[in-house]
Amino acid sequence: MSIRSVFIKNLGIGGGNPVRVESMLKTSLDDLEGCLSEVRNLAAAGCELIRVAFPEASKAKALEKLAFQAEIPLMADIHFNPDLALLSLKAGVPAIRINPGNMGSPVRLAEILSLAADRGAVVRIGANGGSLSGPQLAETGGDRALALVRAVETQLDYLLRNHFDNIILSAKSTSIPETVRANSLLAERYPYPLHIGITEAGPDLRGIVKNAAGIGILLNQGIGDTIRVSLTAPSVKEVETGFSILNALEIRRKGFDLISCPTCGRRRIDVQALVQSLLPSLSGLPDGFSVAVMGCEVNGPREAAHADFGISGSPNGFILFSHGKPIATAGADNLEEVLTSVLKALCPSQNGRS
Repeated sequence: MSIRSVFIKNLGIGGGNPVRVESMLKTSLDDLEGCLSEVRNLAAAGCELIRVAFPEASKAKALEKLAFQAEIPLMADIHFNPDLALLSLKAGVPAIRINPGNMGSPVRLAEILSLAADRGAVVRIGANGGSLSGPQLAETGGDRALALVRAVETQLDYLLRNHFDNIILSAKSTSIPETVRANSLLAERYPYPLHIGITEAGPDLRGIVKNAAGIGILLNQGIGDTIRVSLTAPSVKEVETGFSILNALEIRRKGFDLISCPTCGRRRIDVQALVQSLLPSLSGLPDGFSVAVMGCEVNGPREAAHADFGISGSPNGFILFSHGKPIATAGADNLEEVLTSVLKALCPSQNGRS
């Protein structure tokens, strides 16, 4: 992770802070109540930073109200118009995302950075694979990853020449190899926090896999201080997927960790059906608590011996176990009762299970 850190309000990014999970509002500022509802849903999912599109000056009042009422820090997403960057900062937004090179002129950029410095605001700069120019690609001999890096460096130079370093860097592409290589080069060269993600990753399983592969490769190399999973799906799904990636890499724990076997001819129970029936009973478990659902006694206490709690099929019904040791048995007629009792004993501070 990065050496340097920045703070967006009280949210620390980089420099030893946890890898942050963010998203972007899918609701237009024209619908302020819809935006606030989406913010609340994102907050409940654990989202820590929300980017919001700010395309028109007429939406400045809505942005100001949203920034005041949102329980999560906002980052205004600005393109081409320096007036919008200034308006967003005056509206109380604690971070902006800009391309310094298209902020009109050096004078206008200096004006933006001066106000950002006065407000203690963070500026995220970055490059996107879809906006690389012909000259940028020509300069790097068609090497798109290197062109992404050069684009970021050009933008970074604008800020450093104005003595502004409250910065987050970002280089994204819809190509995983391009994104990984570009961010690896940036991490080697600069101490600033890096925001990582795979752009336009797509919907459903395709998008989840693409995000997990690209973001996962970078995080496993220690690269990335804040992530945004890009999905053609509700924003809450982006946050849930982001935390799932962090959980899988054992970087951060949010919610319980569910382990279940893929099943085979040895299975004694319908594992898929059991997982679905158990989920409501598991919702209150503490972060990082591991649950295993296994199809037979072979995959049960033995292969899932590391689980805090597990349940497996057996010749006579179900075996419930913890850290490899059987702690109870149950049949189909009393499984719910036994499960509730066992979970209360393992997690006495957790209430409200049915």
